[in-house]
Amino acid sequence: MSPMRVLSVTSEIYPTVKTGGLADVAGALPIALKAEGIEVRSLVPGYPAVMKALAEVSEICSLPNFFGGNARLVGGSHGELDLFVLDAPHLYAREGNPYVGADGKDWPDNAFRFAALARAAFYIGLGTVPGFVPDVVHGHDWQAGLMPAYLLYSHQPHPVTVMTVHNMAFQGRFPRELLGPLGLPPESFSIYGVEYYGDISFLKAGIQFADRITTVSPTYAIEIQSDDYGMGLAGLLRQRASDLSGILNGIDTAVWDPANDAAIASPYGVDCLELRAPNKAALQQRMGLRASPDAFLLGVVSRLSWQKGLDLLLTCLPTFASGGMQLALLGDGDADLRDGFSAAAAADPGHIGVVTGYDEKLAHLIQAGCDALVVPSRFEPCGLTQLCALRYGAIPIVAGVGGLADTVRDESEAGSDATGFTFSPVTAENLDHAIRRAAAAFFASRSNASNWPRMQLNGMLTDVSWRHRAGRYAELYRSLLAQRGG
Repeated sequence: MSPMRVLSVTSEIYPTVKTGGLADVAGALPIALKAEGIEVRSLVPGYPAVMKALAEVSEICSLPNFFGGNARLVGGSHGELDLFVLDAPHLYAREGNPYVGADGKDWPDNAFRFAALARAAFYIGLGTVPGFVPDVVHGHDWQAGLMPAYLLYSHQPHPVTVMTVHNMAFQGRFPRELLGPLGLPPESFSIYGVEYYGDISFLKAGIQFADRITTVSPTYAIEIQSDDYGMGLAGLLRQRASDLSGILNGIDTAVWDPANDAAIASPYGVDCLELRAPNKAALQQRMGLRASPDAFLLGVVSRLSWQKGLDLLLTCLPTFASGGMQLALLGDGDADLRDGFSAAAAADPGHIGVVTGYDEKLAHLIQAGCDALVVPSRFEPCGLTQLCALRYGAIPIVAGVGGLADTVRDESEAGSDATGFTFSPVTAENLDHAIRRAAAAFFASRSNASNWPRMQLNGMLTDVSWRHRAGRYAELYRSLLAQRGG
């Protein structure tokens, strides 16, 4: 019996191209599914970084006049990942961010760039690659959202489809005038189709037409059915509640392994936690902070945005100077937040260090060197940084929402099983209180009167890998095929 075949459709994939957690999931899940006996190939856009990363390229088919130019579908691999790449220079041959230009604005042709990705998935789903006809096509986020619509409106036998929503806030919304140019039939523009408040929504198309919908934590799957978190699609999600499930993300525990991490100053593990200390010293030096093993050093690795609650942390900064605390922040995003943290660092360099942008090695050092990692998101589908923090013995201080609530056990509620600190509702006052609670526990640990070391070990012993999570996806795929009779 041949293995199940799954086509994963994603706009980014680690390690070739990454802007956020989607890339980490898209890169790690296919590898984890191999242990479940599932063959996965990932379809990705042919950005320059992707084309450069391919070891060898074999042309599968040409796609003339494909959304405004000639394209081709090629096959290749990168490490353990087997890839299909949509090589369409007129759409993807642009350096920098996959979604926005140097001016910080979305590429004006994003509708066509990602409709093309979905259309290529449609062709593969219908058998364009005879050696790989998928049983399941699994799309990730709005960039793959038209894939189920193209398959459905083809009125041909096609694979079962799954859509994973990584963040409801990003929906791929475009003018209704693009319906024809995108290759969608007139009847698709309705409340039961791709129409969303007078426009076209790629994400709505995926949610409307996929056989099953997943999101990346159980709590977020519940939250997005409410008007507060559903971003205008709560009603549709409530209608499809029986087809919606939340499966927690994992992290690649080979990439995120404090015992074998070349990016940190001192490898360590649960049996030698004292070897973690040199990483704190290295982080303080790297961020220009005062060298002090006794300071309470908080880390942040995040997109700087309202969603991530970093404006709340900005208002809490006076606490740092008065409370023997330090902050090491790595991130980029909204100009007002970037400028606010940069100004705070310039005014108080001994306590606050900021690096703007993204630096994978520094992200690892922050996890290994900070005492606690702060994730004050107003909503968080899953979150990966707190999973990395658990793995690295950094105590998470998180908002009690979405996947953060599912993965961190609060010190005041879980007792000896605690792994961190949670707060709710998500306000600056409650964040400040949570930071102060964590600081009190940290400083008490200096006199062995704290649960701090136990929380560190609890976190490091938590299974944050893809092992069991991949099994949930495998069960989902098999149940869909069983329903289809495949």
